[in-house]
Amino acid sequence: MTHTPPVPGAPAAEPRHVPGFDDLGRDWLRNRPGVKWHRVDQTVLPAWVADMDYPMPRAVAEALHEAVTYGDLGYPDWPDGSPLRRLFAERMTSRYGWEAAPSRVREQTDLIQCLQLLLHLATSPGDAVAVQTPNYPPFLATLKTMRRPAVPVPLIQTDQGWHMDFAALADGVARHGCKVLLLVNPHNPTGRVMTRDELEEIAAIARRHDMLVISDEIHSELSHAPHRHIPFASLSPDAAARTVTITSATKAFNLAGLRCTVTHYGPDRLLATRDAQPPDLYGTVSTLGVVGTQAAWRHGDPWQKELLTVLDRNRHRVHDVLRDRVPALRHWLPEATYLAWLDVRRLRLTEDPVQYVLRQGKVLLDGGEPFGPESDGYLRLNFATSAQVLDEILDGVSTALAPLQER
Repeated sequence: MTHTPPVPGAPAAEPRHVPGFDDLGRDWLRNRPGVKWHRVDQTVLPAWVADMDYPMPRAVAEALHEAVTYGDLGYPDWPDGSPLRRLFAERMTSRYGWEAAPSRVREQTDLIQCLQLLLHLATSPGDAVAVQTPNYPPFLATLKTMRRPAVPVPLIQTDQGWHMDFAALADGVARHGCKVLLLVNPHNPTGRVMTRDELEEIAAIARRHDMLVISDEIHSELSHAPHRHIPFASLSPDAAARTVTITSATKAFNLAGLRCTVTHYGPDRLLATRDAQPPDLYGTVSTLGVVGTQAAWRHGDPWQKELLTVLDRNRHRVHDVLRDRVPALRHWLPEATYLAWLDVRRLRLTEDPVQYVLRQGKVLLDGGEPFGPESDGYLRLNFATSAQVLDEILDGVSTALAPLQER
């Protein structure tokens, strides 16, 4: 993990302007109907929900426009599943060297639906699920609602950053008889990218206890060099046979509203169980969702390359500015994603940090108890915005938190 000791007073370098990513008009942002900007009033800057502020790739916009203007939005002719099945497999091979089988890919509307369907088919109420904490709040809420007890596997914060507690994983799985491991890699919210050694340690535990691994890899294409994503199912034949991989173009290309996710089933029995369900019981993806995802995966890589340059700049900007202005705040450069996980516990706030920063700094962040046990005192900041807006967000956060260091 990358961690630079605080150097109070060291100025943060001014960001380079990147056309298309830094030309975000404030009126345009505030007039967007999406939840990120629509849910806050005119005096507040939103940096909470995991949506980017950037326009979608031109290739995606053009493909969607063509489909609406000239295309056929009637029933699609996909007798063997959507074209995404083969396209997903090709992308896994070209990017990661993983030979995923198109015949084992199925489409769903979004990540949460995938998780809920898998838990419904593979487990019963009362079955324990091992899950990294902190974690994506809708995952934890799903486990609670479906009465699948969550067995927290904490990521440990050290002087070098965040690390998986393998002893806690092995102990928790053994004591609670976990049937499933919900793995989020790259990790939301800490931004960790698991190394091969770490993944193999997890795979060994899963093998010893014969666990199903549900691997959320939706942030995989947002890994920052030199860190490299490794699909869990690519580790070994045993890992492949027990892993269900969930991913989508939505995070890496800012297309959440298209509601299109793909799931690769490793376990034969689980795939057969899924295919034995009524064909439309769990919904189907739309033509536009498939069109947009195809365009992103086929033609969006140049846009994504530029995006990663901007996000790399922004993650360093967050790190440098907060290191300078709020040295008591602990933060490590995320190895993936556009989310920063900020430890404000040393500031000894006496109220909810999210509400405090909103009131004092006019910035809406996320964080706290919904992310799981021991997440109080942490804030999640979304830095996928323009350089100017990000600096205003950091000004607001610093205005709220910096005075607390003097107490």
